[in-house]
Amino acid sequence: MPLRDVPLAHGVTRKVGHAAPDVQATRSCPMRGHEPTLGTMTSPAKPRPPFPGIPAIVDGSEAVAHVESRLAEVACVYPITPSTTMAAVYQVAVADGRTDLWGTPLRFIEPESEHSSASAAEGAALAGARVTNFTAGQGLVLMKEVLYVISGKRLPVVFHVGARALTSQALNIHAGHDDMMAVADCGWGMLFARNAQEAADLAAIARRAAEASETPFMVAQDGFLTTHTLENALLPEDELLREFVGDPRDHIRDLFDPAEALMTGVVQNQDSYMKGRIGQRAYTDRLPAILAEAYAEWERLTGRQYGPVDAYRTEDAREVIVSMGTMADTSIAVVDHLRAQGRPVGCVAVTQFRPFPSEELVAVLHGARAVGVIERTDDPLAAANPLTREVQSALYGMAAEGGLVPRVLSISAGLGSRDVAAGDLVAIFDRLSEHREPRDRHVVVGIRHPLALTTVPVDLRPEGAYSLRGHSIGGFGSVTTNKLVATLAGELFGKQVQAYPRYGSEKKGLPTTYYLTIADAPIRLHAELDRVEFVPLHDVSAFSLGDPLAGLADGGDVFIQSPLADPGAIWESIPASFRAEILARNVRVTALDTVSLARRHAPRAELEVRMQGVALVGVFLRVSPFAERAGLGRDALLEAVRERLGRFFGKRGGAVVDANLEVIGEAYDGLIDVTAVIGAGRPIERSRTEPVLEEATR
Repeated sequence: MPLRDVPLAHGVTRKVGHAAPDVQATRSCPMRGHEPTLGTMTSPAKPRPPFPGIPAIVDGSEAVAHVESRLAEVACVYPITPSTTMAAVYQVAVADGRTDLWGTPLRFIEPESEHSSASAAEGAALAGARVTNFTAGQGLVLMKEVLYVISGKRLPVVFHVGARALTSQALNIHAGHDDMMAVADCGWGMLFARNAQEAADLAAIARRAAEASETPFMVAQDGFLTTHTLENALLPEDELLREFVGDPRDHIRDLFDPAEALMTGVVQNQDSYMKGRIGQRAYTDRLPAILAEAYAEWERLTGRQYGPVDAYRTEDAREVIVSMGTMADTSIAVVDHLRAQGRPVGCVAVTQFRPFPSEELVAVLHGARAVGVIERTDDPLAAANPLTREVQSALYGMAAEGGLVPRVLSISAGLGSRDVAAGDLVAIFDRLSEHREPRDRHVVVGIRHPLALTTVPVDLRPEGAYSLRGHSIGGFGSVTTNKLVATLAGELFGKQVQAYPRYGSEKKGLPTTYYLTIADAPIRLHAELDRVEFVPLHDVSAFSLGDPLAGLADGGDVFIQSPLADPGAIWESIPASFRAEILARNVRVTALDTVSLARRHAPRAELEVRMQGVALVGVFLRVSPFAERAGLGRDALLEAVRERLGRFFGKRGGAVVDANLEVIGEAYDGLIDVTAVIGAGRPIERSRTEPVLEEATR
């Protein structure tokens, strides 16, 4: 999938942070800013950095591939979900004949397994190449034997992990930190990204630190929740990467150079193995200072701040949540919500899991009364889960000196992408605030279990957010359509967007749910949406399979794909109980026969099914309020859509682009307003001669 670089509307500068400006003084560590605009660019009061970034709407996989297809000469990969897109984008760059930033042609090596891909990476790195790998789950664990070798030989490779739950009682392809924890003892640096922005930035930071310390690094992002979630980001410029990372010939040793003979892979017996093993500390002891220098230089060049931990509103916090990945992003929104109620809470994101930042954590947690450590893993036979053990170990040093330390509560959450909603984090803060010895030292959220906390219903989307929850079938093009709608909303209307799918390992032909939120402020909730304004349905049968109206705001919109043309017949096809609820809640129902529409316009038979989903773009533009607010009429909208369709479908040829545009235009024009025709809803009929869309009356 091609990258989609887009300009920000109205010249707005954006930051990946969240707090109001007056909150800045309460931050415990000057790691990352949290102003309420996208990105981690500088605030208006600061001078513009030399490299502010290229505005784009990408997922975490595309963000990483943007960086690595410019830095890494060789990708050694055996693709595995959910890291596959990173490899695919890099492979497209190879197929296009691209080079790295210093003119070396890119190479892609795909051997017969993940173990072999790690061995290939080892060989390429020994020969002095700048190497990357994209992997996840069982693939990462299968590499473990080679991971020890790569670190022991001091090879500065960077691997990117779509962190995924490991197959245990069952197969799962979704988010979990099991894989990263399984290899945390291999001697690699480990960084965790919270979102697409951090995935891109940490790719460059890890590369610089790896080569300066001759230590391999992994950069993890949550599988699907970041790898497949479309977000606004500021991609690093080519000149920034040239300056920050530098020419590989100047930073990587060629250990196979005949001019500097070296024996590698030797046998060391009792007299020497321990000396070689402990001698590795000469390299690893340098890592904290090298990373600190890399973080500082990245901030100087981009204005985006990073550090071992990112503490948010912890200076006077009594209860603090510690986490990694997307849950740490959601924690910021929850902290702001509870702070508005006067509660002294804070949160800490651990960005740098290896080397573990014990001193930095103690500095931000020493004043807390209770700390909750949330992890996407469960290790019931250990003293505690992995991150919890690290936090407790860090606090032990303070206790040994007679200092008071907070109680530590371990929480398992989000295993296999089990939903972690803002309300789950509120429930954790509620438990932490109990002024008594905890009933349990370990709890869970998100499931029914004796150890489970009860979620607290709360909607923490940015003010004025507009959300969509679509119900479709895998393979019908709905996921691609959701990305297209998100891109249009972000580019045309100058909005923050977050788009992501929910489906199982058997996607094609089975139910798929997709989500989209559009807002003026950063969207930090990486969870299924329980409140939406628009629900498109693949078929009226969705009413028999669940409750499509669940979470739909009163006065919201429902779209139904229907072969019927008569509004009365469409209305009667909806079960009576749902019709009554639709009327009571003033929900507007629209419909269209997208099957026939796609069949009429598909240039090839195999595209008919996928083009049904594309019709939703026209439906969205018609029923959502954004076009009218932006002053864009039908013709202007479709012209803007044409430009973006080329990025998504251009490789299939101009005829396919034109056909998709015709489908979108006909869907926009031919949408049937069911509730308006039967006299029960808000009409969407608008004059075709008006230059702008009339605002839908809610």
